[in-house]
Amino acid sequence: MTPPLSPAAIIGTGIMGRGILQVLAQSGADVLAYDTNPTVAQAARDHALDMIAKLAAKGRLDPAIARSAPDRIRVIHDLRDLCGCTLVIEAVAEELAVKQALLAELEQIVAPECILASNTSSLMISAIAARCAHPGRVAGFHFFNPVPLMQVVEVIAGERTSEAVLKSLSEFAEAFGHTAVRTADTPGFLVNHAGRGLTTEGLRMVQERIATPSQIDHILTKAAGVRMGPFSLLDLTGLDVSSRVFDLIYDGFYHEPRFRPQPILHRRVAAGLYGRKSGEGFYTYTAQGQAQPVAEAAVPPGDGGAVWLGAIEAPWRDRLISLFPPQAIDGGAAPGAQSVIILAPIGHDTTTEASARNLDAARCVSIDPLFGHGPDPFLTVMPTVATDAAALFRVTGWLADTHALAVIADSPGFVCQRTVALIVNIACDLAQQGIASVHDIDAAVRLGLGYPTGPLTWGDSIGPSHILLILERMHQFYGDPRYRPSPWLKRRAMLGLSLRAEPSFDPLAQNPGRASGAGAK
Repeated sequence: MTPPLSPAAIIGTGIMGRGILQVLAQSGADVLAYDTNPTVAQAARDHALDMIAKLAAKGRLDPAIARSAPDRIRVIHDLRDLCGCTLVIEAVAEELAVKQALLAELEQIVAPECILASNTSSLMISAIAARCAHPGRVAGFHFFNPVPLMQVVEVIAGERTSEAVLKSLSEFAEAFGHTAVRTADTPGFLVNHAGRGLTTEGLRMVQERIATPSQIDHILTKAAGVRMGPFSLLDLTGLDVSSRVFDLIYDGFYHEPRFRPQPILHRRVAAGLYGRKSGEGFYTYTAQGQAQPVAEAAVPPGDGGAVWLGAIEAPWRDRLISLFPPQAIDGGAAPGAQSVIILAPIGHDTTTEASARNLDAARCVSIDPLFGHGPDPFLTVMPTVATDAAALFRVTGWLADTHALAVIADSPGFVCQRTVALIVNIACDLAQQGIASVHDIDAAVRLGLGYPTGPLTWGDSIGPSHILLILERMHQFYGDPRYRPSPWLKRRAMLGLSLRAEPSFDPLAQNPGRASGAGAK
Protein backbone atom coordinates (compact mmCIF):
# COMPACT_ATOMS: atom_id res chain seq x y z
CA MET A 1 0.00 0.00 0.00
CA THR A 2 1.30 3.44 -0.90
CA PRO A 3 1.92 5.50 2.25
CA PRO A 4 -0.06 8.71 2.72
CA LEU A 5 1.52 11.94 1.49
CA SER A 6 3.49 10.22 -1.25
CA PRO A 7 5.27 11.52 -3.25
CA ALA A 8 7.14 13.59 -0.68
CA ALA A 9 10.23 15.76 -0.98
CA ILE A 10 13.14 16.72 1.25
CA ILE A 11 14.85 20.07 0.73
CA GLY A 12 18.23 20.20 2.46
CA THR A 13 19.98 16.85 2.71
CA GLY A 14 22.48 17.36 5.51
CA ILE A 15 22.52 15.07 8.53
CA MET A 16 18.86 15.63 9.39
CA GLY A 17 17.58 15.69 5.83
CA ARG A 18 19.47 12.49 5.02
CA GLY A 19 17.85 10.71 7.96
CA ILE A 20 14.37 11.93 7.03
CA LEU A 21 14.95 10.77 3.46
CA GLN A 22 15.78 7.28 4.69
CA VAL A 23 12.77 6.82 6.96
CA LEU A 24 10.36 8.09 4.32
CA ALA A 25 11.84 5.83 1.66
CA GLN A 26 11.84 2.72 3.84
CA SER A 27 8.11 3.21 4.43
CA GLY A 28 7.55 2.69 0.71
CA ALA A 29 7.03 6.36 -0.20
CA ASP A 30 8.32 7.98 -3.35
CA VAL A 31 10.81 10.64 -2.27
CA LEU A 32 12.51 13.51 -4.09
CA ALA A 33 15.75 14.95 -2.69
CA TYR A 34 16.97 18.48 -3.37
CA ASP A 35 20.00 20.35 -2.09
CA THR A 36 21.74 23.46 -3.36
CA ASN A 37 24.79 21.18 -3.52
CA PRO A 38 23.77 18.27 -5.80
CA THR A 39 26.70 16.18 -4.55
CA VAL A 40 25.26 16.30 -1.01
CA ALA A 41 21.83 15.24 -2.28
CA GLN A 42 23.35 12.31 -4.20
CA ALA A 43 25.33 11.26 -1.13
CA ALA A 44 22.11 11.32 0.91
CA ARG A 45 20.41 9.08 -1.63
CA ASP A 46 23.34 6.65 -1.64
CA HIS A 47 23.37 6.56 2.16
CA ALA A 48 19.63 5.89 2.33
CA LEU A 49 19.87 3.06 -0.19
CA ASP A 50 22.79 1.52 1.67
CA MET A 51 20.98 1.61 5.01
CA ILE A 52 17.76 0.25 3.51
CA ALA A 53 19.68 -2.65 1.92
CA LYS A 54 21.34 -3.46 5.26
CA LEU A 55 18.01 -3.44 7.10
CA ALA A 56 16.53 -5.82 4.52
CA ALA A 57 19.56 -8.13 4.77
CA LYS A 58 19.06 -8.32 8.56
CA GLY A 59 15.40 -9.19 8.11
CA ARG A 60 14.23 -5.90 9.60
CA LEU A 61 12.66 -4.55 6.40
CA ASP A 62 10.54 -6.05 3.65
CA PRO A 63 12.91 -7.06 0.80
CA ALA A 64 10.40 -5.66 -1.70
CA ILE A 65 10.83 -2.21 -0.14
CA ALA A 66 14.59 -2.46 -0.60
CA ARG A 67 14.29 -3.64 -4.22
CA SER A 68 12.01 -0.77 -5.16
CA ALA A 69 13.98 1.90 -3.26
CA PRO A 70 16.34 2.88 -6.14
CA ASP A 71 13.32 3.71 -8.29
CA ARG A 72 11.55 5.60 -5.51
CA ILE A 73 14.39 7.91 -4.38
CA ARG A 74 15.22 10.54 -6.97
CA VAL A 75 17.61 13.49 -6.77
CA ILE A 76 16.29 16.61 -8.46
CA HIS A 77 18.14 19.75 -9.50
CA ASP A 78 15.25 22.18 -9.98
CA LEU A 79 12.59 23.08 -7.40
CA ARG A 80 10.03 23.15 -10.19
CA ASP A 81 10.24 19.35 -10.24
CA LEU A 82 8.33 19.39 -6.93
CA CYS A 83 5.08 20.36 -8.61
CA GLY A 84 3.53 16.90 -8.11
CA CYS A 85 4.41 16.47 -4.41
CA THR A 86 1.82 16.15 -1.67
CA LEU A 87 4.36 16.97 1.07
CA VAL A 88 7.56 19.02 1.09
CA ILE A 89 9.78 18.97 4.20
CA GLU A 90 12.43 21.65 4.45
CA ALA A 91 15.57 20.96 6.50
CA VAL A 92 17.61 23.96 5.41
CA ALA A 93 19.64 26.39 7.54
CA GLU A 94 18.07 27.56 10.84
CA GLU A 95 17.55 31.10 9.57
CA LEU A 96 14.06 32.56 9.50
CA ALA A 97 14.57 34.63 6.35
CA VAL A 98 15.92 31.62 4.46
CA LYS A 99 12.95 29.45 5.40
CA GLN A 100 10.40 32.18 4.68
CA ALA A 101 11.86 32.81 1.24
CA LEU A 102 11.93 29.08 0.43
CA LEU A 103 8.29 28.52 1.40
CA ALA A 104 7.19 31.58 -0.57
CA GLU A 105 8.97 30.16 -3.61
CA LEU A 106 7.46 26.71 -3.09
CA GLU A 107 3.95 28.18 -2.99
CA GLN A 108 4.44 29.24 -6.60
CA ILE A 109 5.30 25.66 -7.61
CA VAL A 110 3.33 23.09 -5.62
CA ALA A 111 -0.40 22.38 -5.73
CA PRO A 112 -2.70 24.19 -3.24
CA GLU A 113 -3.24 20.98 -1.25
CA CYS A 114 0.51 20.25 -0.83
CA ILE A 115 1.65 20.40 2.80
CA LEU A 116 4.72 22.51 3.57
CA ALA A 117 6.52 21.25 6.68
CA SER A 118 9.56 22.58 8.51
CA ASN A 119 12.06 20.48 10.45
CA THR A 120 13.09 23.53 12.48
CA SER A 121 14.23 22.89 16.03
CA SER A 122 14.10 26.47 17.24
CA LEU A 123 12.14 28.84 14.98
CA MET A 124 8.44 29.59 15.40
CA ILE A 125 6.27 27.86 12.82
CA SER A 126 3.93 30.85 12.94
CA ALA A 127 6.81 33.11 11.89
CA ILE A 128 7.98 30.75 9.13
CA ALA A 129 4.44 30.68 7.72
CA ALA A 130 3.80 34.42 8.13
CA ARG A 131 4.73 35.35 4.57
CA CYS A 132 2.87 32.48 2.94
CA ALA A 133 -0.31 33.12 1.03
CA HIS A 134 -1.79 29.96 2.57
CA PRO A 135 -0.29 29.60 6.09
CA GLY A 136 -2.86 26.96 7.03
CA ARG A 137 -0.87 24.32 5.16
CA VAL A 138 2.38 25.08 6.98
CA ALA A 139 3.31 23.00 10.04
CA GLY A 140 6.34 21.89 11.97
CA PHE A 141 7.58 18.33 11.48
CA HIS A 142 10.53 18.16 13.86
CA PHE A 143 12.68 15.02 13.87
CA PHE A 144 15.54 14.14 16.21
CA ASN A 145 19.04 12.96 15.38
CA PRO A 146 19.70 10.20 14.40
CA VAL A 147 16.33 10.16 12.67
CA PRO A 148 16.04 6.39 12.00
CA LEU A 149 16.75 5.56 15.67
CA MET A 150 14.96 8.43 17.43
CA GLN A 151 11.48 7.29 16.51
CA VAL A 152 9.53 10.32 17.64
CA VAL A 153 8.55 13.40 15.63
CA GLU A 154 6.91 16.60 16.83
CA VAL A 155 3.94 17.77 14.78
CA ILE A 156 3.80 21.49 15.52
CA ALA A 157 0.73 23.66 15.10
CA GLY A 158 1.39 27.22 14.03
CA GLU A 159 -1.23 29.82 14.88
CA ARG A 160 -2.92 29.28 11.51
CA THR A 161 -2.13 25.62 10.77
CA SER A 162 -5.21 23.63 9.80
CA GLU A 163 -6.30 20.57 11.75
CA ALA A 164 -6.38 18.54 8.51
CA VAL A 165 -2.66 19.21 7.95
CA LEU A 166 -1.78 18.16 11.51
CA LYS A 167 -3.83 14.99 11.16
CA SER A 168 -2.21 14.09 7.84
CA LEU A 169 1.31 14.58 9.18
CA SER A 170 0.55 12.50 12.28
CA GLU A 171 -0.83 9.65 10.18
CA PHE A 172 2.16 9.81 7.86
CA ALA A 173 4.60 9.62 10.79
CA GLU A 174 2.86 6.50 12.07
CA ALA A 175 3.11 4.99 8.57
CA PHE A 176 6.92 5.20 8.61
CA GLY A 177 7.19 3.89 12.17
CA HIS A 178 7.60 7.08 14.23
CA THR A 179 5.45 8.21 17.13
CA ALA A 180 3.85 11.55 16.30
CA VAL A 181 3.35 13.95 19.20
CA ARG A 182 1.31 17.12 18.80
CA THR A 183 2.65 20.34 20.27
CA ALA A 184 1.85 24.02 20.24
CA ASP A 185 4.21 26.54 18.67
CA THR A 186 6.17 27.51 21.79
CA PRO A 187 9.93 27.93 22.46
CA GLY A 188 11.53 24.48 22.51
CA PHE A 189 8.26 22.93 21.31
CA LEU A 190 7.72 19.81 23.46
CA VAL A 191 10.87 17.68 23.88
CA ASN A 192 13.42 20.49 24.30
CA HIS A 193 11.01 22.35 26.58
CA ALA A 194 10.44 19.27 28.77
CA GLY A 195 14.19 18.54 28.85
CA ARG A 196 15.10 21.75 30.71
CA GLY A 197 14.73 20.16 34.15
CA LEU A 198 17.55 17.61 33.88
CA THR A 199 20.27 19.88 32.53
CA THR A 200 19.47 23.15 34.25
CA GLU A 201 19.19 21.49 37.65
CA GLY A 202 22.41 19.57 37.06
CA LEU A 203 24.19 22.83 36.26
CA ARG A 204 22.73 24.53 39.32
CA MET A 205 23.97 21.74 41.60
CA VAL A 206 27.50 22.02 40.20
CA GLN A 207 27.37 25.81 40.47
CA GLU A 208 26.31 25.39 44.11
CA ARG A 209 29.09 22.82 44.72
CA ILE A 210 26.65 20.12 45.83
CA ALA A 211 28.36 17.47 43.70
CA THR A 212 30.71 17.10 40.74
CA PRO A 213 29.45 16.55 37.18
CA SER A 214 30.52 12.90 37.24
CA GLN A 215 28.80 12.33 40.61
CA ILE A 216 25.56 13.87 39.36
CA ASP A 217 25.68 11.81 36.16
CA HIS A 218 26.27 8.61 38.13
CA ILE A 219 23.53 9.32 40.64
CA LEU A 220 20.92 10.18 38.03
CA THR A 221 21.72 7.23 35.76
CA LYS A 222 22.15 4.65 38.53
CA ALA A 223 19.54 5.82 41.06
CA ALA A 224 16.96 7.61 38.87
CA GLY A 225 17.41 5.52 35.73
CA VAL A 226 17.87 8.23 33.10
CA ARG A 227 19.71 6.97 30.03
CA MET A 228 22.32 9.74 30.10
CA GLY A 229 23.26 12.17 32.86
CA PRO A 230 23.06 15.92 32.22
CA PHE A 231 26.78 16.48 31.74
CA SER A 232 27.36 13.52 29.44
CA LEU A 233 24.34 14.76 27.48
CA LEU A 234 25.65 18.33 27.27
CA ASP A 235 29.03 17.07 26.08
CA LEU A 236 27.34 14.91 23.44
CA THR A 237 25.10 17.63 22.02
CA GLY A 238 27.80 20.28 22.32
CA LEU A 239 27.93 22.94 25.00
CA ASP A 240 27.85 25.69 22.36
CA VAL A 241 24.67 24.27 20.79
CA SER A 242 23.05 23.59 24.15
CA SER A 243 23.89 27.08 25.41
CA ARG A 244 22.03 28.65 22.48
CA VAL A 245 19.00 26.42 23.13
CA PHE A 246 19.07 27.31 26.84
CA ASP A 247 19.04 31.01 26.00
CA LEU A 248 16.39 30.59 23.31
CA ILE A 249 13.94 28.91 25.68
CA TYR A 250 14.78 31.13 28.67
CA ASP A 251 14.36 34.30 26.60
CA GLY A 252 11.36 32.89 24.72
CA PHE A 253 9.46 32.41 27.97
CA TYR A 254 10.45 35.89 29.21
CA HIS A 255 12.96 34.60 31.76
CA GLU A 256 10.78 31.95 33.35
CA PRO A 257 12.90 30.84 36.37
CA ARG A 258 12.34 27.13 35.69
CA PHE A 259 14.47 27.47 32.56
CA ARG A 260 17.24 29.64 33.99
CA PRO A 261 20.75 28.66 32.77
CA GLN A 262 23.86 28.90 34.94
CA PRO A 263 27.06 30.92 34.34
CA ILE A 264 29.22 27.78 34.38
CA LEU A 265 27.91 26.78 30.95
CA HIS A 266 28.71 30.13 29.32
CA ARG A 267 32.19 30.17 30.84
CA ARG A 268 33.03 26.81 29.31
CA VAL A 269 31.69 27.83 25.92
CA ALA A 270 33.78 31.02 26.08
CA ALA A 271 36.83 28.85 26.80
CA GLY A 272 36.13 26.66 23.74
CA LEU A 273 35.20 23.63 25.84
CA TYR A 274 32.37 22.35 23.67
CA GLY A 275 32.31 18.68 24.69
CA ARG A 276 33.18 15.63 22.61
CA LYS A 277 33.70 17.56 19.39
CA SER A 278 36.42 19.73 20.97
CA GLY A 279 37.93 16.97 23.10
CA GLU A 280 36.89 18.53 26.40
CA GLY A 281 33.71 19.78 28.01
CA PHE A 282 32.67 18.57 31.43
CA TYR A 283 34.76 15.47 30.65
CA THR A 284 37.99 14.96 28.71
CA TYR A 285 37.84 12.75 25.61
CA THR A 286 40.25 10.54 23.70
CA ALA A 287 40.84 10.99 19.98
CA GLN A 288 38.22 8.26 19.47
CA GLY A 289 35.62 10.24 21.41
CA GLN A 290 35.67 8.12 24.56
CA ALA A 291 35.34 9.91 27.89
CA GLN A 292 38.37 9.59 30.11
CA PRO A 293 37.44 7.93 33.42
CA VAL A 294 37.07 10.26 36.39
CA ALA A 295 38.82 9.07 39.53
CA GLU A 296 36.37 8.67 42.39
CA ALA A 297 37.46 9.23 45.99
CA ALA A 298 37.85 6.05 48.00
CA VAL A 299 35.36 5.47 50.82
CA PRO A 300 37.26 5.64 54.15
CA PRO A 301 36.68 2.76 56.56
CA GLY A 302 34.22 3.35 59.37
CA ASP A 303 34.66 2.73 63.07
CA GLY A 304 31.93 0.07 63.32
CA GLY A 305 29.87 2.12 65.79
CA ALA A 306 26.10 2.39 66.15
CA VAL A 307 23.56 4.27 64.04
CA TRP A 308 20.13 5.46 65.21
CA LEU A 309 17.15 5.64 62.85
CA GLY A 310 14.42 6.55 65.31
CA ALA A 311 13.64 9.89 63.67
CA ILE A 312 12.77 8.34 60.31
CA GLU A 313 9.07 8.10 59.60
CA ALA A 314 7.21 5.23 57.97
CA PRO A 315 7.34 3.97 55.27
CA TRP A 316 11.04 4.82 54.95
CA ARG A 317 12.25 3.49 58.31
CA ASP A 318 12.13 -0.22 57.43
CA ARG A 319 13.76 0.46 54.06
CA LEU A 320 16.71 2.27 55.63
CA ILE A 321 17.08 -0.07 58.63
CA SER A 322 17.54 -2.93 56.14
CA LEU A 323 20.67 -1.20 54.81
CA PHE A 324 22.58 -1.85 58.03
CA PRO A 325 23.50 -5.09 59.82
CA PRO A 326 21.59 -5.74 63.06
CA GLN A 327 24.65 -5.12 65.23
CA ALA A 328 24.86 -1.54 63.89
CA ILE A 329 21.36 -0.51 64.98
CA ASP A 330 20.80 1.59 68.09
CA GLY A 331 17.21 0.66 68.95
CA GLY A 332 16.70 3.22 71.70
CA ALA A 333 13.85 5.71 71.86
CA ALA A 334 16.49 8.46 71.66
CA PRO A 335 19.94 8.32 70.09
CA GLY A 336 22.74 7.05 72.29
CA ALA A 337 25.47 9.52 73.17
CA GLN A 338 27.86 8.03 70.61
CA SER A 339 25.35 6.98 67.91
CA VAL A 340 25.27 8.56 64.48
CA ILE A 341 21.77 9.83 63.59
CA ILE A 342 20.38 8.70 60.23
CA LEU A 343 17.77 10.93 58.59
CA ALA A 344 15.67 10.50 55.43
CA PRO A 345 14.36 13.92 54.38
CA ILE A 346 11.91 14.51 51.55
CA GLY A 347 12.73 17.87 49.97
CA HIS A 348 14.75 19.13 52.94
CA ASP A 349 18.50 19.24 53.30
CA THR A 350 20.04 17.47 56.28
CA THR A 351 20.66 20.74 58.10
CA THR A 352 16.99 21.76 57.93
CA GLU A 353 15.84 18.28 58.96
CA ALA A 354 18.22 18.17 61.93
CA SER A 355 17.26 21.67 63.04
CA ALA A 356 13.53 20.99 62.76
CA ARG A 357 13.90 17.86 64.94
CA ASN A 358 16.29 19.51 67.41
CA LEU A 359 19.01 16.91 66.74
CA ASP A 360 22.79 17.24 67.04
CA ALA A 361 23.83 18.30 63.52
CA ALA A 362 27.39 17.05 64.11
CA ARG A 363 26.05 13.48 64.27
CA CYS A 364 23.43 13.67 61.48
CA VAL A 365 23.77 12.00 58.09
CA SER A 366 20.94 11.58 55.55
CA ILE A 367 20.24 8.84 53.02
CA ASP A 368 17.84 9.48 50.12
CA PRO A 369 14.79 7.31 50.90
CA LEU A 370 13.14 7.68 47.49
CA PHE A 371 15.83 6.82 44.95
CA GLY A 372 18.48 4.14 44.56
CA HIS A 373 16.80 1.29 46.43
CA GLY A 374 16.01 -0.99 43.48
CA PRO A 375 17.53 -4.33 42.45
CA ASP A 376 20.86 -2.62 41.68
CA PRO A 377 20.99 -0.10 44.54
CA PHE A 378 22.90 3.16 44.36
CA LEU A 379 22.57 5.24 47.52
CA THR A 380 23.06 8.98 48.00
CA VAL A 381 24.50 10.00 51.37
CA MET A 382 24.39 13.60 52.60
CA PRO A 383 25.88 15.14 55.78
CA THR A 384 25.12 18.55 57.26
CA VAL A 385 27.64 21.36 57.02
CA ALA A 386 28.54 20.55 60.67
CA THR A 387 28.69 16.73 60.50
CA ASP A 388 31.87 15.23 62.01
CA ALA A 389 33.94 13.33 59.46
CA ALA A 390 34.01 10.30 61.78
CA ALA A 391 30.18 10.23 61.84
CA LEU A 392 29.99 10.37 58.05
CA PHE A 393 32.65 7.67 57.64
CA ARG A 394 30.82 5.41 60.08
CA VAL A 395 27.76 5.50 57.83
CA THR A 396 29.62 5.10 54.55
CA GLY A 397 31.79 2.39 56.10
CA TRP A 398 28.72 0.31 56.92
CA LEU A 399 27.09 0.91 53.53
CA ALA A 400 30.05 0.62 51.15
CA ASP A 401 30.54 -3.11 51.73
CA THR A 402 27.18 -3.94 50.19
CA HIS A 403 26.05 -0.88 48.23
CA ALA A 404 27.33 1.52 45.59
CA LEU A 405 27.00 5.04 46.89
CA ALA A 406 27.85 8.71 46.41
CA VAL A 407 28.48 11.32 49.10
CA ILE A 408 27.27 14.82 48.25
CA ALA A 409 27.22 18.17 50.04
CA ASP A 410 24.07 19.24 51.86
CA SER A 411 21.26 19.91 49.41
CA PRO A 412 17.48 20.31 49.61
CA GLY A 413 16.14 17.25 47.80
CA PHE A 414 19.50 15.44 47.45
CA VAL A 415 20.21 15.05 43.68
CA CYS A 416 17.47 12.77 42.38
CA GLN A 417 14.57 14.23 44.35
CA ARG A 418 15.15 17.80 43.22
CA THR A 419 15.92 16.89 39.60
CA VAL A 420 13.02 14.52 39.09
CA ALA A 421 10.62 16.88 40.88
CA LEU A 422 11.62 19.67 38.49
CA ILE A 423 11.24 17.37 35.47
CA VAL A 424 7.75 16.36 36.63
CA ASN A 425 6.78 19.95 37.45
CA ILE A 426 7.77 21.23 34.00
CA ALA A 427 5.75 18.42 32.41
CA CYS A 428 2.78 19.37 34.60
CA ASP A 429 2.99 22.95 33.38
CA LEU A 430 3.17 21.77 29.77
CA ALA A 431 -0.17 20.07 30.42
CA GLN A 432 -1.53 23.10 32.31
CA GLN A 433 -0.75 25.41 29.38
CA GLY A 434 -2.20 22.99 26.83
CA ILE A 435 1.11 22.80 24.96
CA ALA A 436 0.54 19.08 24.49
CA SER A 437 -1.72 16.32 25.76
CA VAL A 438 -0.70 14.25 28.79
CA HIS A 439 -0.28 11.22 26.50
CA ASP A 440 1.99 13.09 24.12
CA ILE A 441 4.03 14.66 26.93
CA ASP A 442 4.82 11.25 28.37
CA ALA A 443 5.51 9.65 24.98
CA ALA A 444 7.71 12.49 23.72
CA VAL A 445 9.88 12.64 26.83
CA ARG A 446 10.29 8.88 27.13
CA LEU A 447 11.24 8.45 23.47
CA GLY A 448 13.04 11.74 22.90
CA LEU A 449 14.99 12.06 26.15
CA GLY A 450 15.49 8.46 27.27
CA TYR A 451 13.91 8.78 30.70
CA PRO A 452 12.77 5.50 32.27
CA THR A 453 9.14 6.52 31.83
CA GLY A 454 7.11 9.58 30.89
CA PRO A 455 7.39 12.42 33.44
CA LEU A 456 3.72 12.42 34.44
CA THR A 457 3.74 8.65 34.92
CA TRP A 458 7.03 9.06 36.81
CA GLY A 459 5.41 11.61 39.11
CA ASP A 460 2.51 9.24 39.73
CA SER A 461 4.89 6.40 40.65
CA ILE A 462 6.67 8.58 43.22
CA GLY A 463 3.41 10.14 44.36
CA PRO A 464 2.13 13.59 43.38
CA SER A 465 2.02 14.55 47.07
CA HIS A 466 5.73 13.69 47.43
CA ILE A 467 6.63 15.69 44.32
CA LEU A 468 4.62 18.63 45.66
CA LEU A 469 6.31 18.37 49.07
CA ILE A 470 9.80 18.36 47.51
CA LEU A 471 9.04 21.46 45.45
CA GLU A 472 7.36 23.34 48.29
CA ARG A 473 10.28 22.69 50.64
CA MET A 474 12.82 23.70 48.00
CA HIS A 475 10.80 26.81 47.22
CA GLN A 476 10.74 27.66 50.92
CA PHE A 477 14.48 27.00 51.36
CA TYR A 478 15.73 28.93 48.34
CA GLY A 479 12.97 31.51 47.98
CA ASP A 480 13.38 30.91 44.24
CA PRO A 481 10.24 30.81 42.03
CA ARG A 482 12.07 28.22 39.94
CA TYR A 483 10.66 25.63 42.34
CA ARG A 484 7.08 26.91 42.62
CA PRO A 485 4.69 24.03 41.93
CA SER A 486 2.55 24.03 38.81
CA PRO A 487 -1.21 24.43 39.37
CA TRP A 488 -1.66 21.12 37.52
CA LEU A 489 0.45 19.36 40.14
CA LYS A 490 -1.01 21.16 43.17
CA ARG A 491 -4.63 20.45 42.31
CA ARG A 492 -4.07 16.78 41.55
CA ALA A 493 -1.92 16.24 44.64
CA MET A 494 -4.57 17.88 46.85
CA LEU A 495 -7.36 15.75 45.35
CA GLY A 496 -5.36 12.51 45.25
CA LEU A 497 -5.61 12.32 41.45
CA SER A 498 -3.18 11.01 38.85
CA LEU A 499 -1.02 13.59 37.11
CA ARG A 500 -2.36 12.13 33.88
CA ALA A 501 -5.93 13.02 34.84
CA GLU A 502 -7.44 15.45 32.35
CA PRO A 503 -10.15 17.84 33.61
CA SER A 504 -13.58 16.20 33.53
CA PHE A 505 -14.91 19.42 32.01
CA ASP A 506 -12.91 22.03 30.12
CA PRO A 507 -14.81 25.33 29.83
CA LEU A 508 -12.35 26.61 27.23
CA ALA A 509 -13.20 23.68 24.96
CA GLN A 510 -16.75 25.01 24.80
CA ASN A 511 -15.59 28.47 23.79
CA PRO A 512 -15.01 28.87 20.05
CA GLY A 513 -12.96 32.00 20.73
CA ARG A 514 -10.38 30.22 22.90
CA ALA A 515 -6.68 30.77 22.34
CA SER A 516 -5.10 28.27 20.01
CA GLY A 517 -2.94 25.51 21.46
CA ALA A 518 -1.59 22.17 20.30
CA GLY A 519 -3.76 20.99 17.47
CA ALA A 520 -6.04 24.04 17.48
CA LYS A 521 -8.00 24.63 14.31
